Order: sequence, then structure tokens, then C-alpha cells
Amino acid sequence: MHPLRILRDGATYHVTSKTDHDDMSLLEPQFKKLFLMFVERAKRKFHFQLWNFCVMGNHIHFLIKPTKEGNLSKIMQWIKSNFAKAWNKAHGKKGHVWGERFFSRIINSAREFLQISNYIDENPVKAGLVHRSTDWVFGGLYYWLHKCFDIIDDLTEPESLFAEHQLL
Repeated sequence: MHPLRILRDGATYHVTSKTDHDDMSLLEPQFKKLFLMFVERAKRKFHFQLWNFCVMGNHIHFLIKPTKEGNLSKIMQWIKSNFAKAWNKAHGKKGHVWGERFFSRIINSAREFLQISNYIDENPVKAGLVHRSTDWVFGGLYYWLHKCFDIIDDLTEPESLFAEHQLL
């Protein structure tokens, strides 16, 4: 039995999800783009805020805030299952694309938000895929710098996200 997922109205979450057996299902740029297409569709369907993200070869990261009407589990289930169907169809396969349940953790302060956002941005640098995090085209920092707000939301003051839950 899985432990209960901690959910809180108005919370921002760091979400990660790995591919099944750490397969490199997201390695090719076309599949990173396909995954992001489903994220964009999910934003229109569920109206959540996505502050940062990174799509790597075998996992993803989100800094995400569901609306009061939204549900983190439904959002992630929709994105992951629709991507899996498309990936399987493209590869002529059936079965799992994603590994275990996604991990989520509530972000409790602006300081923590900035630390996690930096961690997300630095993922491709640490993996040796780019020299600078600003060069990773499958990450929120790149989208933010290029003012591509179709997937991410413009955030200029992260402190405002935590006004009611201030723990600094």
C-alpha cells in the first residue's frame, strides 16, 4: 500500500517522476517536445500554475501549483497517461512508460522554492548535457528567458506564493 500523498489547498509542489526502470524514454528531443505538448494541454484543461520544469532523458521535475479546483494527482495522471499512450503508439509497444508513482513534496517558503527551482535548472548541467542551465531548451529557465509563457507562468516575486504560509 502506498503512503498517503500530502495535499494542501493553495500549495506549491516539487514533483518528480521517473520512467519505468529508468529507461531513457524521454531521451530524444521529439519525445521531450511531445511530453511538453501534453503539459501545455493539461494547463488548459486543469488551469494549474507551472513555475519551473525540466525534462530529462529518464525523469521530469515540476514546480507546480494546482488551482483550488485542480488536483495534483489528476493533473499528473492525465499528463503521464496521455504521454505514455502516444509514446507506446510511436514505438509500437504496450505497457508502462513511467515507473513508480510520482514523488511530490510541498514547498513551504520562498527560500525553499528558489532552492528547488535552482536544483531543477541545474539538472542538465550536472548531467553534462549543457554547460549553462540557460541553454537547456527543455527547462523552465529557458522558457522564462525567452518569454515563452505557454507552459510556464511568469513569476517575478516568489515570496507572494507563500504569504499565507510564511515559514522563512
